[in-house]
Amino acid sequence: MLRSLRGRLIVLLVLLVCAALASGILMVGLFHQSAAAQLGQAAAENSRACEAIATAYRQVGASPAARVGTSDETALNARLTTLLERSLRGRPAVQGGIWRNATGSLAYAYPTYVGAVQRTAPPDGELPRIRAVNAQAVGGDHTVSRHYGSQSQTLLLAACPLPGPVPNLTAWTMTMTRTFPSHSYYQLMAGLGVLLVTVLAAALLLTHLTMTWSRHVTRIEAALNAYDLAELPVLPATRERELDRIVLALNEAGGRLSVARQRAETLARQMATAERLAAIGRVAAGVAHEIRNPIAAMRLKAESAVAAGPERQPQALAVILGQIERLDALVRRLLSITEHDEPRREPVQVEPFLDACIAEHTDLAAAKGLTFRRDGDLREARFDPNQLQRALDNLVLNAIEAAPAGTRIDVTARQTADAAVFSVLDRGAGPPAHILDHLFEPFVTGRPDGTGLGLSIVREVAEAHGGTARLMRTADGTLFEIVLPWPIS
Repeated sequence: MLRSLRGRLIVLLVLLVCAALASGILMVGLFHQSAAAQLGQAAAENSRACEAIATAYRQVGASPAARVGTSDETALNARLTTLLERSLRGRPAVQGGIWRNATGSLAYAYPTYVGAVQRTAPPDGELPRIRAVNAQAVGGDHTVSRHYGSQSQTLLLAACPLPGPVPNLTAWTMTMTRTFPSHSYYQLMAGLGVLLVTVLAAALLLTHLTMTWSRHVTRIEAALNAYDLAELPVLPATRERELDRIVLALNEAGGRLSVARQRAETLARQMATAERLAAIGRVAAGVAHEIRNPIAAMRLKAESAVAAGPERQPQALAVILGQIERLDALVRRLLSITEHDEPRREPVQVEPFLDACIAEHTDLAAAKGLTFRRDGDLREARFDPNQLQRALDNLVLNAIEAAPAGTRIDVTARQTADAAVFSVLDRGAGPPAHILDHLFEPFVTGRPDGTGLGLSIVREVAEAHGGTARLMRTADGTLFEIVLPWPIS
């Protein structure tokens, strides 16, 4: 599976956003839990303050101050106020009082109030709620708590019954707690803000990194596609450390490739030169061998004629003329190889053409007990009949030399999808293995009496027509083919 750096960066960005969302949800949940805990703590503290007033009242219930009846309201109010201040002094932000269900507030105290003017009466705006909570606590045996919330703070009220000589008395306490926005809320918002800024910065950084890498990779790809792979371009630096390491490696590889290519071209030229020199050497050796034998024969005959007198000279001259004719034939065959005449193509009926080629060699084949068979589905083609006949003559002569007595030689012309194939098949063993690599070169032959020029002429004719000559090993024997492009034009 192919892996993409861009895909990995996108996945990393998604994971970062998910982590930020999860952290935000967790922080909001913790804030709500903290606010609920703060509210519960404040409510418990408010209830304990009310119970502290009730406990203090019970402690003084049997004292003479408690027997102050309704006839001395001022003294009772003073006593109760002192009791309230003593009970609430250690409870910051808690205010409270003594409430009579029939007449209302008997005493009030807010000892921890930090304002410039001391409060001496309950807040008028909260009197309906104070009256309601005290009414619920009258005649009961437990503390009654109520809370009233707003957007930014919560009002907590508690009332507890006061048993004693004065009937229908209750103690009440009240406090305010800020729930939203509080200090923890601002901490939460600050944390969420920092988290949001971090996520945005990370997202921008990842986006910039993804776009930058994509742009550099696209530029490198375009630069590589614009040049031939045999010559890598020099890529510019990207100012990205990791990418520049890759770019540097590619530039160094391009330099090494260029050096290797130049070295390979030099070696190829040297090998081509060596092959040409080797071919020239083989040709020169073949020519020297072919010329030296006739010259030696002519010299021997001339020396014999000079020594024997006039009666031997006609015979010697006849031998010398024969050797001169051999040398002339050799020169003509060499010229047919070196002179690359352009083929004169013309429409040719293939079957009569093959019959004519076979007819020239029927007597020679019959002397060896050989027969011919002409076959194939090619009816007409365009080629130079003189050149192709010379090539087929060499193949037929080679087949006659190689074929065992009493066998058949097949001369075929067939048509394929893109070529016309002329072939000669004999039942002989074929050329020796050690000359197969140079079989179609001049003076390469497997016969002691051969010149090694016949197959080179076949190759030159095939290449002049834009085709090839080849040797095929078959189960029936040795098959030589001349493959010309089809249709031949």
